[in-house]
Amino acid sequence: MTSYDFDLFVIGAGSGGVRSARMAAGFGARVAIAEERYLGGTCVNVGCIPKKLFLYAAHFSEDFEDATGFGWTVGQRQFDWSTLIQNKNTEIQRLNKIYENLLGKAGVTLVSGRARLETPHTVSVNNHCYTAERILVATGGWPVVPEFPGREHVITSNEAFFLDKLPERVAIVGGGYIAVEFASIFNGLGSNTTLLYRGPLFLRGFDDDLRQNLAQEMSKRGVKLCFNTQVAAVEKGGQGFTIKCHDGKTLEVDALMYATGRAPNTLGLGLEDLGVELSWNGAVVVNDHYQSSIPSIYGIGDVTHRLNLTPVALAEAMVLTRILYGGGYSRLDYSNIPACIFSHPNVATVGLTEEQAGEHCGEINVYRSSFRPLKHTLSGRDERTMVKLIVEKTTDRVVGAHMLGPDAGEIIQGIAIAIKAGATKSTFDSTLGIHPTAAEEFVTLRQPVTGL
Repeated sequence: MTSYDFDLFVIGAGSGGVRSARMAAGFGARVAIAEERYLGGTCVNVGCIPKKLFLYAAHFSEDFEDATGFGWTVGQRQFDWSTLIQNKNTEIQRLNKIYENLLGKAGVTLVSGRARLETPHTVSVNNHCYTAERILVATGGWPVVPEFPGREHVITSNEAFFLDKLPERVAIVGGGYIAVEFASIFNGLGSNTTLLYRGPLFLRGFDDDLRQNLAQEMSKRGVKLCFNTQVAAVEKGGQGFTIKCHDGKTLEVDALMYATGRAPNTLGLGLEDLGVELSWNGAVVVNDHYQSSIPSIYGIGDVTHRLNLTPVALAEAMVLTRILYGGGYSRLDYSNIPACIFSHPNVATVGLTEEQAGEHCGEINVYRSSFRPLKHTLSGRDERTMVKLIVEKTTDRVVGAHMLGPDAGEIIQGIAIAIKAGATKSTFDSTLGIHPTAAEEFVTLRQPVTGL
């Protein structure tokens, strides 16, 4: 039998990589993990965690305004960007240390540096080669900026978390959740914010009611939404940057952020040289066992470009390690995975959109409610919450739930359990609501607004 240094060598210490390493070690495998940047990957360092901390900060501007209607007198307000950055950095460093300790306690060997595959069983890091029976690629994704004149002047979400100062005027290019969330962040913190998107409406793939209502709510808050707009060039001037659009319009800003997508982070890993099959965008192509075209090499998480969410990477890690070292086989069910956009206000969803349900379920009933939250009867804020259920007529099964409003993610998480369990509209109707909450609307929807 061939002797290897490790049973499993993981490349990338993000959410999926760390979970795989820890679980495999827990099953008795000899495990090493390599990381060239920071422990915890995108989510911990330049993704989910710092982004939500920024969104909390951005929401205080509304909270101060809303307090007046409840009898509070709020004095002079002043925001200090450097304090937010410093405190965010401290928290991230704390999390980095936790990840390091978790790996150490699990008995995982941590190798710092950029890893490259040399053979199907060999990884080199810092000119040292390690052999392993299996190699797991869990290197996540990386922001992509297209080629255009002035490309060198733009930032991505990576750099946005470390800006020296808050830009007075900022433009964000993109129509996905990262673009929408950062538009809410900069707007809430006081920047003059413009969102540019080449399509007619952002958040393609989400339910149309959510997309349209969020556009209205963001506009109310002062975010300038420029749809059907493409950047032709960016020029640096004495007072910032000039954005030139294809339609001839120009925009003066202090910062331009691109959030036009992320690509699997496989460049320079040596995968192509070994003959590992990659998709059109560089993603590692894997089978149901997360195995690549070379049997000893595996891939999970964003690097496979299936469903790029942290909980998905964690779940894939657990399924894979159980298959390899836990003595059991299971498959991850990718249906009905909930998601949330932490915009202002939040958007959350689980299951099928109305359009998808119409295509796949035959006849459906759509239930929808839009209302002014109780809080804003005193705050005076012009904000509306929307909830929506999509029901398959023949089975009465709820196949989709969508919400726009405060804490939508917290509410839809519970709804997701019901939908995953196969709950019917009758089940929702027989469930008593918690009053007064926005969540109770989901169990008090009685009359369909449409039937298709």
